[in-house]
Amino acid sequence: MRAKYLMAIVSVFGIVVLSSSCSTAKNYSTRYYYQHEQTLSKIETSYSSIIQQTPFNIAFNNKAFTTLTFEIKTDALTYRYEFGATEQRLTDTLVKYHLDAARITQLVADMQSIRCIWINNLDYYVDDKKKSLVFISIKTSASRSLFGYKKYYILTYFTQPQYFDEQGRLMLRRKRKEIHKINGDIFRRINDKICYTISEQYR
Repeated sequence: MRAKYLMAIVSVFGIVVLSSSCSTAKNYSTRYYYQHEQTLSKIETSYSSIIQQTPFNIAFNNKAFTTLTFEIKTDALTYRYEFGATEQRLTDTLVKYHLDAARITQLVADMQSIRCIWINNLDYYVDDKKKSLVFISIKTSASRSLFGYKKYYILTYFTQPQYFDEQGRLMLRRKRKEIHKINGDIFRRINDKICYTISEQYR
């Protein structure tokens, strides 16, 4: 009887902790987004515009946010380069591929300012229709302490309004109760076109 009672207490405690953790994640994520909304919007808008010419993604690969990996995608191949964030070779490479070096240099600086570790574009299909979204991954100092092993705050920017269930989870379709997972993660609503998750991987 005593064992059953203890198990019941543990179960209730687990539910309370889980609920508290989800609430903490939601409050932190929403607060972080609105605190940095202007910079995040600037990053997403600039990136979405530049990749119309030549698709690429940027990932910082050290804690100081001073070195980065730059991947450029062509019709046939993907080219990967590593640079210091202020290195002349970065500018020279952008010019080589006829990219807007000034705008991308500013994009890199904006990413550094809010510890944005990765930005990328993803194409996906719903009912055979091609759609796209922009990933923005943030490495925040609060992530580890608040969410344990889940270290990265990830935002997705959709080009069209999305569907959500009553819990604010991203859905694949309105009529079917099918959660739209991206890279295995469940995303939740910030507004009709922007979602977030906390993940152990930034990409």
